Amino acid sequence: MDTEAASFHKYHDRIYLVQLSTRADTAILDPLALADLAPLGALLADGAVEKVFHDADYDLRILDRDYGFRATNLSDTRIAAQLSGEPAIGLAALLEKYIGVRVEKQHQKADWSQRPLPADMLAYAAADTRHLPTLRDALLARLRELGRLAWAQEEFERLGALRWRGVNASDGGAPDAYLRIKGAKTLTGRQLAALRELHRWRDELAARQDKASFRIIGNDALLAVSRALPRTRAALIQTPGVPATLAARHETALLDAVGRAFALEDDLLPRIEHAARAPRDADLDGRVERLKAVRNRVATELALDPGVLCGRSTLEAVARARPKDRAGLAQVGELRRWQANVLGDAMLEALR
Repeated sequence: MDTEAASFHKYHDRIYLVQLSTRADTAILDPLALADLAPLGALLADGAVEKVFHDADYDLRILDRDYGFRATNLSDTRIAAQLSGEPAIGLAALLEKYIGVRVEKQHQKADWSQRPLPADMLAYAAADTRHLPTLRDALLARLRELGRLAWAQEEFERLGALRWRGVNASDGGAPDAYLRIKGAKTLTGRQLAALRELHRWRDELAARQDKASFRIIGNDALLAVSRALPRTRAALIQTPGVPATLAARHETALLDAVGRAFALEDDLLPRIEHAARAPRDADLDGRVERLKAVRNRVATELALDPGVLCGRSTLEAVARARPKDRAGLAQVGELRRWQANVLGDAMLEALR
């Protein structure tokens, strides 16, 4: 199974295509044309049917977001490839290596909201799932050879708990979203106020036009206007980083946003709140480094990426818990059972 959305093109993102393949057939569902997708939800929830994705994380989250669908009995060929130690885990690379099929990726950022969809885009969409059952077989066989099938099965079980946790663009986004623009935290209060006004204007326009925000005007241009704070058309045109076409198209809106920022009293200007840093714990840092050394050694022995074997956040959780034995390790919620089996004794020794 796979889904196609259009966040690269649309402000109000949603699922625009669902691809399903059995070993014999491939079907493409059009959610814009189907009044009721309840049968798809029932299929996802059916524990007797295995659902195979490649990189299921986002698909499962947006199926939850758009329809409230929850899935059981999952497999993920991306996770299987990672745990197999594959250096290239993209679908195209895996299909070519394991089953000798080459697929083109020219439509990765295509606009799936357009109707009708051209034949080459439908063929591309079908190729994303047509070979997944065979790829699943090959990767699970490889994991079985390596004695790592149980690792993958534990990871697959966890996929069923994935839920949408993001802020929908249609809800107006987070009120402090402008602070996430790279470079925002280098601005003065007045400049920040301008960036906030510009970001709000762009967001509202993108929502009205149902167009991805960056297609209205990019973050770099918003930041450039915020830094320069132009008050006149001539100053706007001369602002470095603002293309002349954008300056001409949005002149009134850009200057109005800067004007609103200048109209604010000083005590109403936004300010960056810097959270106080927790004091460093040298003992904790030392434990993390010892656990990291152990993790890296075992990862090398297994020919695995260290982050796949055990991520830093999990190492830190173990270091904070300071388990004394296997029972203590089992109480660390971030640590998978398979990770405890592979790394447990070495971790306990490092903590001693």
